[in-house]
Amino acid sequence: MLYLVLKYLHIIGAAVLLGTGTGIAFFMLAAHLEGKPVVIAGVARIVVIADFIFTATAVIAQPITGWLLALQAGYSLREGWIVWSIVLYVFTGAFWLPVVWMQMRLRDLASKAVANDAPLPDEYHRIFWHWCAFGVPAFAAVAAIFWLMIARPQI
Repeated sequence: MLYLVLKYLHIIGAAVLLGTGTGIAFFMLAAHLEGKPVVIAGVARIVVIADFIFTATAVIAQPITGWLLALQAGYSLREGWIVWSIVLYVFTGAFWLPVVWMQMRLRDLASKAVANDAPLPDEYHRIFWHWCAFGVPAFAAVAAIFWLMIARPQI
């Protein structure tokens, strides 16, 4: 029974990571394409909150549930698919942490533009494209982790 509870929690955490990440990317891109600082400021404010509530919680829970799940199932943490999952998880985190800062900066720049009734500054556009560039490899790594968890290939 403990194994099933851990597996359930691990799958929920993975779904939250992928779902929140995808949702955040969609809403940030949609707001950006709208081009209105007031829309971007509002969406970015909510995105930052969602990242802290949902993504951060899942980021903490995943390694804990994964480790306990591996112990319960009798898997060695040295199995190739687990090692690669951990490597990709750390890789994803290395991209996610700067993205959180970028989202906060985008929010602040858009809010300042709204307060000053000004257009978005060049810094906003530069950071937004960095945000996109960091998001693509992080998303690909999470998708690869999903595949490793499902397929458990002999590596």
